[in-house]
Amino acid sequence: MPEELFVVTGAGPVGWTVAEQLAGQGHRVRVLTRSGSGPEHHLIEKRAVDVSDRTLVAESLADASAVFHCIHGSAYSVKAWEGELPRAEAAVLAAAGEAGAVVVFPESLYSYSEPDRVMTEDSPRAARGGKRGVRSALLQAREASATNTVSVVAGDFFGPRVRTSHAGERMVPRILARRPLQVVGSADQPHSFTFVPDLAAAMIKAAQTPALWNRVLHAPTNPALTQQQLAGALAEAAGVPRPKVGVLPGWLLRAVGVFSADVREIAEMLYQFQRPFVMDSAASEAALDLGPTPPTAAARMTVEWWRQEAPAAAARS
Repeated sequence: MPEELFVVTGAGPVGWTVAEQLAGQGHRVRVLTRSGSGPEHHLIEKRAVDVSDRTLVAESLADASAVFHCIHGSAYSVKAWEGELPRAEAAVLAAAGEAGAVVVFPESLYSYSEPDRVMTEDSPRAARGGKRGVRSALLQAREASATNTVSVVAGDFFGPRVRTSHAGERMVPRILARRPLQVVGSADQPHSFTFVPDLAAAMIKAAQTPALWNRVLHAPTNPALTQQQLAGALAEAAGVPRPKVGVLPGWLLRAVGVFSADVREIAEMLYQFQRPFVMDSAASEAALDLGPTPPTAAARMTVEWWRQEAPAAAARS
């Protein structure tokens, strides 16, 4: 049994993939979730732990060398994020500091305050208000913490296990079923999409490289694609015709958002899809000595996972 222990909080697409990659490299992994879920592997231990509970999380992190904090809010809303995320991060940072462990966070582009420009590692991250402001505040708390941290920023997710995403269940199953798509904002504006296995690999490499601690890095990410182009790449990988792509305009989402809190939360982020929303990861790729998975391979692996998931989902129901 390997002596070094890595702890992963959360078993969503990022936490699950990080845990799988670590175990695949021969590392001992402990996954913490409220339900005790996570990947099945002889090197992975799963514990049911509320990571906002400082006592429980301290017990689980006591012998860790690195922590990958990958939890989500219970809902995609500013209320849930404000009420849950800072408390959980504070508990993990305190426990990791006592253990002498670095904490690695997956991070979004929400905090970037000049998103109309190509976003680099040196771009300002001081967005205010709503979910964007929550992300800015979390980054500031990490910077102020005495615990070593790394934040690895990614664009919108796609890839295996990615369901609740613009490039997840709203796109891939419909492509496989040869049905038309409805995307938000615009189908023709360039947008950065990050393949989740590339984010996981960058997080692991950053944890193992002390020279990169206490920085914000960008996950290796291919050049931006429009939503139309991404849908076409996924269709080509699946061997099906390119789908017809319609657009849900901003004015419609905002109107519906008056009556629907869920739609209102999506409408808040429309700026990301109505104009170019592009990140550059060249500097971090050089620092990490990692590159993104080629687009055709990433699209193929995404389609393969969704094709396997459909029968599995039917069997569970």
